[in-house]
Order: sequence, then structure tokens, then C-alpha cells
Amino acid sequence: MRLEVTRKTDLATRALLELGRAGDGGTTATRAKASVLAGRVGTTPGFLSQVISPLAAKGWVRSDPGPTGGYVATLDLDTVSVLDVIEAVEGPTDTGRCVLEDRPCAGGGLCALHVPWLQARGQLLTELAATPLSSLPRPRALG
Repeated sequence: MRLEVTRKTDLATRALLELGRAGDGGTTATRAKASVLAGRVGTTPGFLSQVISPLAAKGWVRSDPGPTGGYVATLDLDTVSVLDVIEAVEGPTDTGRCVLEDRPCAGGGLCALHVPWLQARGQLLTELAATPLSSLPRPRALG
């Protein structure tokens, strides 16, 4: 994938922050019904299930069925980076794609922006990888 952050990644990040923090700034995971969590992050329960799916596949979120069930975070927000979430939702970052054309960088010669883009992309990926979810501010409630 080309490095991008979609609405789905934003919602996944919001969901992890909601589930991974109890109360105001706590660090104990909380359980939330799909409808409640969807309202908090600003989406529908149907789309929330699509957002949660890659997080569950990574083992970061568990879905407990039944009347007392809901979504529960199974991760420590200190151990997952912003880049981890982006790649879980969007797929691995493709650092070998040309910034100007939809082709591999080496596929047809290097474009004029190859070197500065490669350096900038490297710095961005390093920063995203070094930013744990726990350092992000709690998003304001949308619902």
C-alpha cells in the first residue's frame, strides 16, 4: 500500500484509545458494546465491526458475545505504535513505490523526487513507529 491514513484507520485508532483507557486517562481496558463504542468513535455498529476485524486479527481486541459481552482491548497502549495500527488496517507500507507514478521505483528508472521522498518517507515511518498509542490524546467524543 502507499502510505495513507484512511477513515478506517482513524476509527481503529479511536476505538483502541477508547477501549484501552478506563475513565479519564486510566490504563485499564474497558468493555464496550458495539453500539456504544460506535457512537463514541463516530461511526455505525456495522462499520465498526469492519474496523475492529483487523484489530481482532492482531489479537489487540477481543469480542465477547452475549448480553454482558462487547469489545475489550487486550493490548497495552504502550506496546503498539501508530504505524502498527496503520499497517494492521491498511496493510504493510510499500516503500518501493514511486511517489509520482503508480509503479515500483526501480521499474522504470528513478523519478526526480526519489531521493528526497525516500528520506522524508523514512523519517515519517520512523516517527510513526516511535509513537505509542498511549502518547496520543484521548479523542473528543463524537457521538
